[in-house]
Amino acid sequence: MKQIILITGASSGFGALAARALAQAGHTVYASMRETKGRNAPQVEALESYAREHAVDLRAIELDVLSQDSADTAVAQVVAAHGRLDVVVHNAGHMVFGPAEAFTPEQFAQLYDVNVLGTQRVNRAALPQLRRQRKGLVLWVSSSSTRGGTPPYLAPYFAAKAAMDSVAVSYAGELARWGIETSIVVPGAFTKGTNHFTHSGKPADTARAEEYAKGPYAGFEDDILRGLAACEPADADVATVADAMVDIVNRPHGQRPFRVHIDPSDDGAAVVAAVADRIRAEFLRRVGVGDLLSPRVI
Repeated sequence: MKQIILITGASSGFGALAARALAQAGHTVYASMRETKGRNAPQVEALESYAREHAVDLRAIELDVLSQDSADTAVAQVVAAHGRLDVVVHNAGHMVFGPAEAFTPEQFAQLYDVNVLGTQRVNRAALPQLRRQRKGLVLWVSSSSTRGGTPPYLAPYFAAKAAMDSVAVSYAGELARWGIETSIVVPGAFTKGTNHFTHSGKPADTARAEEYAKGPYAGFEDDILRGLAACEPADADVATVADAMVDIVNRPHGQRPFRVHIDPSDDGAAVVAAVADRIRAEFLRRVGVGDLLSPRVI
């Protein structure tokens, strides 16, 4: 069945790949991004060219996850055009790289705003519609960093992604009786095929960062990047993340997996998450709310 899908942060990376893959699978996809008439205008043009060339229903839409008004407007436009919204994909996010001490508290807050509060703004815009429908899917793009190998120099990003994953888990139980399904995609540290590391933010306190660069951690940034790349198999392909999203969306309502890992480097997150998710399921059953483990299908 064709789904009406809204993806956040779809100007590049996993979001752009998923938007194209889902459109190719026959769905109507709204690839949202900010500044569609500004710095992301080339991305909008590329997306529209792809849609024409491949004859798919792929549309760009303005949505800044830092603005509740922007999220409300984007969702309203989608619902006005189709009368429904079937899938919300929380993909928007930003990475930073450097010693934790050199990031200001304001930078930590900004990462949390993009990666966590942004999902809340979109949920508050979209969930009333999904609850009225008594059906839908919220698909969260997490990170293996929340529970797997966590190398230093990525602390603000890891913390924000861990918070987002925690929010997703709680939402799953709160939406199940509304018939809304939750799936969490967990990509590993892909060092090729996206611009995550290339475009990652840097510490604002450059003097503090320089103390690390000249001290006992001299050369450490290169060591970490080199080590991550070495763990990644030569055939690792970021497109597998988009493929996983297509597989989840295409499954029948009520039969979608709660969590899917796509981590060629195998940093151990899948092992830890399996234990955590099992304990969650067992506890919900113990307290008499085991029905929250799957959406109510009407």
